[in-house]
Amino acid sequence: MEKIHLTPLVSICIPVYNCESYIDETIESVINQTYKNIEIIVVDDGSTDGTLFTLEKLKTNQISIYYQQNAGAAAARNLAYSKSNGQYIKFLDGDDIINPEMIDSQVNLAIEHQHCIISAKWGRFYNNDLDTFKLSTEDCWQTLAAYDWICSSWKNGHSMTQSGMFLLPKQIIENAGLWNEQLTLIDDLDFFTRVILKCKAVVFDQNSTLYYRSGNGGSLSDRKQAEAMQSAFRAISNATTNLLAVRASAEAKLACANTWQHYIYLAYPKHSKLANEAQKRVDELGGSTLKFMAGGVTQIITGLIGWRATKRIKQILSIN
Repeated sequence: MEKIHLTPLVSICIPVYNCESYIDETIESVINQTYKNIEIIVVDDGSTDGTLFTLEKLKTNQISIYYQQNAGAAAARNLAYSKSNGQYIKFLDGDDIINPEMIDSQVNLAIEHQHCIISAKWGRFYNNDLDTFKLSTEDCWQTLAAYDWICSSWKNGHSMTQSGMFLLPKQIIENAGLWNEQLTLIDDLDFFTRVILKCKAVVFDQNSTLYYRSGNGGSLSDRKQAEAMQSAFRAISNATTNLLAVRASAEAKLACANTWQHYIYLAYPKHSKLANEAQKRVDELGGSTLKFMAGGVTQIITGLIGWRATKRIKQILSIN
């Protein structure tokens, strides 16, 4: 029987890229955890701002810092993982924050529920102001068997698998495989689908909260945007294939179809070829129930001429 320590070492793996304005808050939220048997492993992914200088000032015996040429977040997470010694792993982005009791609470649940991963509540805050924080409640905020959790998470088309929500036993990661370094967008969907399908259940921890920083990213160039959308297509393809390989239930097919439909709404019309390929997947799965979400004037126009025509008009207006 696997030996479980009452205070196992937890490795916090943090990829960073141009996070000089946020990384100190992220690391502070880890250092201030009520659970103290923690190691912090930070990998700078070739930052071009002052991130590395900020990290060097934060360096302690508890914090290990590594540097790599820019290779993407997945590669940085894999490097951090390769340096980890913990029985449990948390991948935390370099601009997010966790509540002080998260590790303590999640470890206690992980010890109680072996061969499971532990999830958390999450919400967004904007303009670097925690007073704007609001929880983003989901139906999957409950303890569910692995397959059922994925179906619940995907049923509205946009699964939230932000890495900082989860505490992962190292052995499950070893069984599932590491991050796919070829993916640049929603690589978390690919990774966590594989990880979750290797565990018994996803155990929800109502005492843990991830504070997800939003609104700070710059716009992608056309080339980068095309690469990102291709990555998202591959990630969804990998994830849906893996889920359906376990069991192609009606619930799973609809969850997969809605995930593809959400992608179509994002990709069309700028990436029409990818959107058309995704539509084939939706049709093969029996169709989607996911509605196009819009508000204000856009909602009115969509009701009159349909979502495709509305998006084409918006694209023309944005170009002009």
